[in-house]
Amino acid sequence: MSLTLTYHANTTVPVELDGIAPDRLHVKTLSEIERLPIYHGNQQIPLAELFDISGDPSDERIDLEGDLSGVHRIGCVMKSGVVHVHGNAGRHVGGEMNGGRIVVEGDAGDCAGAEMHGGLIEIKGNAGHRVGAAYPGSKKGMTDGTILIHGNIGSEAGGTMRRGTLAVCGSCGDGVGFDMIAGSILVFGQCGTRPGAGMRRGTLGLFGTQPANLLPTFQRAGQFQPLFLRLLFAELARLSFPIHGDLLESKLALFHGDLVALGKGEVWMRTN
Repeated sequence: MSLTLTYHANTTVPVELDGIAPDRLHVKTLSEIERLPIYHGNQQIPLAELFDISGDPSDERIDLEGDLSGVHRIGCVMKSGVVHVHGNAGRHVGGEMNGGRIVVEGDAGDCAGAEMHGGLIEIKGNAGHRVGAAYPGSKKGMTDGTILIHGNIGSEAGGTMRRGTLAVCGSCGDGVGFDMIAGSILVFGQCGTRPGAGMRRGTLGLFGTQPANLLPTFQRAGQFQPLFLRLLFAELARLSFPIHGDLLESKLALFHGDLVALGKGEVWMRTN
């Protein structure tokens, strides 16, 4: 039986759940969990003031219920266990997480998986801007782990990404893979302007039906059927992430760039 937190507050003031993670709660009693401090705006209050708490935390699983679109930093810095959000979530879902799994059945706000170091985040709906990216002033975005988005995302996803995999079933906004250092980003819908701008290494797969408008600082290298992408698609399929079947047999155009940076990045796109 999991630990269930049911959100019952009626407030427009942001709520932050720092420290409410399976690996920290599994050794605590329900009465101890009820007294844990969270932030409601700039005020620190006990968790039980905004959540009904029930169940057993010992199996390292937390189920969050209610409309959590105004509840932020869910699963931040968690190291193990499962967090399951039965609806929408706010900003910074899984920010700086090190391990475990987070599932969001609805939409998530900005900075989902920002600077994550391991684990898996799966968002069944849409996500906001800067998914898997670095926080302002930081040198690196996500350094490991996997982020799966079943819907659409905003701009600057994977900014300064160092390692890991980000896969988006829908479309993305501008600047995907901006200043990317390494890692893999796969977008199966359409993308906005300036994809891969400033990327140094890494793989950017833009598989929408309409070719992406790359900057002139990317150079075409030819058409191929890359084996490593088949392996990556197979891993995504294992995680029940939908893959466009025709991509497995398609030849893809390869571009190198961004030549204003180190220029060792790879951008793969469908050919017409």
